[in-house]
Formats: sequence, C-alpha cells, structure tokens
Amino acid sequence: MEFSRIAYAVADRRATITLRRPEKRNALDDEMIRELTAAFTAAAKDASAKVVSLKAEGPAFCAGADLEYVQRIAAYDLEQNRVDSHRLAHLYRLIYEIRKPVIAVVHGPALAGGCGLASVCDFIIASREQARFGYTEVHIGFIPALVMVFLVKRIGEGRARELVLRGNVLNAEEAHAAGLVSMVVPHAGIAAAESALAEELLTGNSPTSMAMCKEMLAKLHGMNFLDALDFAANMNATARMTTDCKQGIEAFLTKTKVPW
Repeated sequence: MEFSRIAYAVADRRATITLRRPEKRNALDDEMIRELTAAFTAAAKDASAKVVSLKAEGPAFCAGADLEYVQRIAAYDLEQNRVDSHRLAHLYRLIYEIRKPVIAVVHGPALAGGCGLASVCDFIIASREQARFGYTEVHIGFIPALVMVFLVKRIGEGRARELVLRGNVLNAEEAHAAGLVSMVVPHAGIAAAESALAEELLTGNSPTSMAMCKEMLAKLHGMNFLDALDFAANMNATARMTTDCKQGIEAFLTKTKVPW
C-alpha cells in the first residue's frame, strides 16, 4: 500500500501504523483519515498481525484537525458535512471494533481529534513528561461529537462532561487519574513500554479470546439486562468450543504453556 501521510508495517506479529506529518503536528485531514481507514482495515484482515500499535513521528502525537482542512469544510453544505463526518465516524468505529488489541503510543500532545484518535484505542501509553490530552473543541465553537460516544464508555459520563465542557488540557498523570490513560511511563522508556505490553498480549493471551472480548465490549453497551445476559451466555458457549479454549484447558491441566 502506498501512503503519503502515514506508514504501515507488520513485523513480529505486530502491525504498526505511524502518523507521518510532523511538519503539521500530524494534524488530521480527509486524506489522513482515508489512509488510516485503509491501514486499520489491512491490519484487521492480516492474519499475521495479532496486535496493532498506533504511534506518530515528530513532537506531537496529533494536534487535531488540519487548518487547511478546517477552512475547506467551513464552506461545505449540510450534506457534505454529513458525508465527511461519517468518514471519521467509520474510522473511530473501525479502531474501536477491530478484533485485535490496539495500543496508542502518545509521546506528545494529543488534542481535539487527535485525543479522539487515542481515545478509541484499547490501551494508551503516555509519556510522563510530554504527553498532553484535551478535547478542546468548545474553544473554537465546535464539539467533540463523535468522540463523546466512545469517551462516555471509556471514562463515564461524569468525567466526560467535565472534559468536553471545560475543554481543558490534561497532563499524562491527570489523564491517568481520569481513567483515560492506561499507563504513564518516562518519555525515554515509552518504546520499551509499548514493546513489553505488545509482547504480553502476544505471548500470554489467546487471540481468539481477545477478539471475542472486544466483540462483547462493543455490543454490550445499550443492551437491556436480559438481552445482555443472553448474549453473554451464547458467547460463553461459543468460547468453550474454540480451538484456543480447548488448547488452553489442556495446557492448564498438563501444566504446560500454549504457544499463542
């Protein structure tokens, strides 16, 4: 695949997607959204990739929307804006629902749409010294509409209300305390932390189990209690029939390790 704004690579069972517009602080535009959608679609289909990492080049993770892109969409009519918004919604949903764990490596500021991009990943590893997080859209008369769908699920409505209404910027420790960030590490150790987490997921966990967990997490929200319990019982029964489960039980009984 040919990309102009990102890079995509697969090695050692890990797909790595890298934002590569450092001169624009990796700001999002329609072309980057298209390329990210193509890259995550490829990662979803690639049987050799078990874990996906999202990272960025330059001093920022992602500074939100590109200014030239913002100027363009300011002239759109309602239907054009709907089409464009649905493209970003599709990307967020793709990252959220992909049946593989996704690690966001946030080494610098992740603001507005960039913070949204990190928020839909399963894990966020943040640089203690340089990472910053904020849904700052209200400062320019906009709203983090798409992100709120996922943010409320991630950190709860109360904390989400504070972040989107104030539009304040959090450092890594504050974002961790809010439940947004999974792990805060020294800036110099962020690559090692990503590798360690990816290796843990690759070697310690069944890929089928992680895929089914992600499916359940995506679908449970919004179900009533009885429907959710019925869905869970069916998923439980299905999991018991998988090859991974049978291998895992056998390994547990024989005190051996499954080569996931």
